[in-house]
Amino acid sequence: MNQEIRQLLNDAKTIAVVGLSSDVFRPSFGVAQYMQKQGYRIIPVNPNETAILGEKAYASLDDVPEPVDIVNVFRRPEAAMEVTEAAIRKGVKAVWMQEGVINEEAADKARAAGLVVVMDACILKEHRLL
Repeated sequence: MNQEIRQLLNDAKTIAVVGLSSDVFRPSFGVAQYMQKQGYRIIPVNPNETAILGEKAYASLDDVPEPVDIVNVFRRPEAAMEVTEAAIRKGVKAVWMQEGVINEEAADKARAAGLVVVMDACILKEHRLL
């Protein structure tokens, strides 16, 4: 694991999970539940949900009223730019695109804005490597 990811996971407290589903069989639910059990505050971002894992869900990242350290993206690659732009507006530290979420244009935009970018990697798997 690279030092940047290790530092990010050590420093972060709050993770907004964009595309988090309340369906326990979806990968987003299992990953978010694991990270919550590791002590991270999980903020669900999904316009089709009201609450997940005991936390109020928000329709969009722009609606989240508190600071966020990492935006974890469980959306299709083509949606990553929209999420990245919202993350930049919000002033988050990092955009984390889950396995299979690859959008170089969004990654470049996030890096240019000073954000840490992790792409095509599972935050749960990386955390377990700690």
